[in-house]
Amino acid sequence: MRVMGIAGWSGAGKTTLLSRLIPVLVGRGFSVSTIKHAHHHFDVDYPGKDSHTHRVAGAKEVLVSSVNRFALMHELRGEAEPSLAQLLSMLAPVDFVLVEGYKPEPHPKIEVHRVANGKPFLYPNDPTILALASDAEIADRNVTLLALEKAEELADFVQENAVSVEDVLRVLHGA
Repeated sequence: MRVMGIAGWSGAGKTTLLSRLIPVLVGRGFSVSTIKHAHHHFDVDYPGKDSHTHRVAGAKEVLVSSVNRFALMHELRGEAEPSLAQLLSMLAPVDFVLVEGYKPEPHPKIEVHRVANGKPFLYPNDPTILALASDAEIADRNVTLLALEKAEELADFVQENAVSVEDVLRVLHGA
């Protein structure tokens, strides 16, 4: 498995970029998984569902399964949020794992930047950002510039620059 992160401020277009990038990689014959860091109070379950009833009753884990997919919900109940290293270790093997968010984690990343967002760049202060995917030409930079709307170019970059999950885990574990 090889890993590449997609980082940027809220509203920059990280999810949009991934929704264009994933089909290109899959179309090239690669298997892809994603890890997305969510905001504090996200939920995939809601009142009225049996799984919600199980969780509210105190179940630590609820696994919901059908012929199309399964989902495991693990209640933290005061435990620390799993680290990126722990989450990477939970995934079934694939060719590429694309990580959305986890800005402070030391894994290779593409920064998504939209000029209209008015947010500062992340890359000058993060040596793990290898490229900048932007909707504008950025002259003064020390990273590769990718066109935000060119999914084929982004996929080429991921194929050439993603690193092994073992290398990422070594860095995340401080080895």
